[in-house]
Amino acid sequence: MCKKMYKQNSKCTWGLKKDIALKIDWMEVEMQKVIVICGPTASGKTGLSIELAKKINGEIVSCDSMQIYKDMTIGTAKPTAEEMQGIKHYLIDCIFPDKRYSVADYKRDAIKAIQEILEKGKVPIVVGGTGLYLEALVRGIDYSEIEIDLKYREELNKLEKEKGLNELYKMAMRIDENAALKISPNDKKRICRILEIYNATGKTKTELEKESRKNGVKYNYILFGINMNRNILYERINKRVDVMIKHGLIEEVRNLINKYSEFPTALQGLGYKEVVEYLNGITTRDEMIEKIKQETRRYAKRQITWFKRYDGLTWLDGLDELNNNIDIILRKS
Repeated sequence: MCKKMYKQNSKCTWGLKKDIALKIDWMEVEMQKVIVICGPTASGKTGLSIELAKKINGEIVSCDSMQIYKDMTIGTAKPTAEEMQGIKHYLIDCIFPDKRYSVADYKRDAIKAIQEILEKGKVPIVVGGTGLYLEALVRGIDYSEIEIDLKYREELNKLEKEKGLNELYKMAMRIDENAALKISPNDKKRICRILEIYNATGKTKTELEKESRKNGVKYNYILFGINMNRNILYERINKRVDVMIKHGLIEEVRNLINKYSEFPTALQGLGYKEVVEYLNGITTRDEMIEKIKQETRRYAKRQITWFKRYDGLTWLDGLDELNNNIDIILRKS
């Protein structure tokens, strides 16, 4: 909701004659500000956002497609209650892993959370690294629900088995080159999404996004991205994976499989699918760990590339002192 600020000239006069001047300063409308902190995995978004929230009376809206799920704590690196330091977090532990949760669902729930925070007189801070979620929110893209055609999905799966994922990627490039170039040729989920959207609507994903942008956005999103030396970031990722294994990631996945009968999206998440392969005897324990590290490093690289597309995003050095980065955020906001 827009915050309306009225500036009216104290000497305005009203009259019936044409030559009587009416002096009114036009109403100035200012959209309410929402701070956004994005960046690659393991870059320090959580720590920075919590310290910022403590300083500016803020609350945090998660922008993470995996932290939304219940019973998935270790592999998603959810902040603990102790790490949260009393700062309220939204959109964490909301959905059971056997349920579908779309980008459209996220946009709806995030806007609701932001409005709730603003109505309490606090500052919303959106934090995370899921590019599609952020895209829908800050650019006003409406990823309307598109009914899944299970028969068409089966056809795509069959084609992948016969000719490989690269064949699906080639199809996506022919249909919607702009959208296909934004994703990894190995990202089966998003490749199929491009194809399914076109199959269901007759329009490309890019065309639908362009149409939805006409509605604009509701808030003034001020974007900050965390980055750091690539080698140091990769070292942090490797250490994080080792900690996840030590803290029980394998057991967490085993418990999920025993507790839930199906996983539309959840177990496709980074770290989880590799553990599933290990539990199914496809890889060894060491191979699983190395694969998680490798895939997470690749994911971080894609995240950085994605966020570099945003005009007006201010980059912060993840290795700098927290207070220095907080000062930059406060100056820019």
